[in-house]
Amino acid sequence: MKRPIKYWILTIFMFVTFFLIVYTIWDNNRIIVTEEEVFIKDLPEELEGFTILQISDLHEKEFGKNQRKLIKLVNSLQYDSLVITGDLLTNQNSENYDPIYMLLEGIRNKEHALFVPGNTDPVSSISISKGRSEKHEFIQGLESRGIKLVDSVYTITKGDSNVYFVDFKKSLQVKNKMSGIGGIGDLQLARNDVSILSNITEQDVLIGLTHYPIVDIQIDQIKSNPNMKFHNFDLIMAGHYHGGQIRLPFVGALFVPEPYYKHGGLFPPSDRVKGLWEYRQTKQYVSAGLGSSKAISFLGFRLFNTPEINLISFKNRRE
Repeated sequence: MKRPIKYWILTIFMFVTFFLIVYTIWDNNRIIVTEEEVFIKDLPEELEGFTILQISDLHEKEFGKNQRKLIKLVNSLQYDSLVITGDLLTNQNSENYDPIYMLLEGIRNKEHALFVPGNTDPVSSISISKGRSEKHEFIQGLESRGIKLVDSVYTITKGDSNVYFVDFKKSLQVKNKMSGIGGIGDLQLARNDVSILSNITEQDVLIGLTHYPIVDIQIDQIKSNPNMKFHNFDLIMAGHYHGGQIRLPFVGALFVPEPYYKHGGLFPPSDRVKGLWEYRQTKQYVSAGLGSSKAISFLGFRLFNTPEINLISFKNRRE
């Protein structure tokens, strides 16, 4: 008996659905290393090949028992600095620290390991009495495992050159309390850190760390604001977008959490979702990260968007 066309359509649909589910589960539990070379004009010889490993947006995701797969991959890589650009937890109230602590305890190279918090991480410090505060217990746990919160300028010296890392928002040196620019507000650096940033030479490299990418309109606003100082960053490193957590072939990211884009982040610019771009002589690198946001519970996975960690290397660009 000849089967009706509806039967074949249903069969094909079920097969494709089954394949997609199996593929997505497999893809969400593997990790790739995405490598990028950043060319810097007249980069000093001592900094040629300087490499940063970026980990972002873990969201308590586990890769193998006790993070075995992720630890093994990280320990197989060579890098000069490790930077973690936020969203290690699923929300600010989470106390499920084990997936993060297990990872950090397993990583061997933490000589220069830095952290800036994201929107799902707890606030860095909490008030314990009038005029007194202390770091949140989660931050204390990170630091006890060799990870430094970037609350001041961090310096790595190579020969006569330095690589400076700073929290991008704090580097803006707000002279008066401001609002309306991505919640930057009254974050400020200590006077000594301001002096360091003001005296950076051509022999040095300046890296801004932030969880949130700094979109073009924000750069325009900051640079036109007389109360703010936009430094000559060689690179800004961020996360947050997850590369567009749900991606479709030939379409790309369907959505990123970015209110500065049209339609609230729906169908964002494909060259701004992840990877390296440049705007007004400022390079920015955004990691697609490792985990998934569960802001919408039934979309708490990545589609056609393999979890990644990132190796960024400096190369000299001669005019």
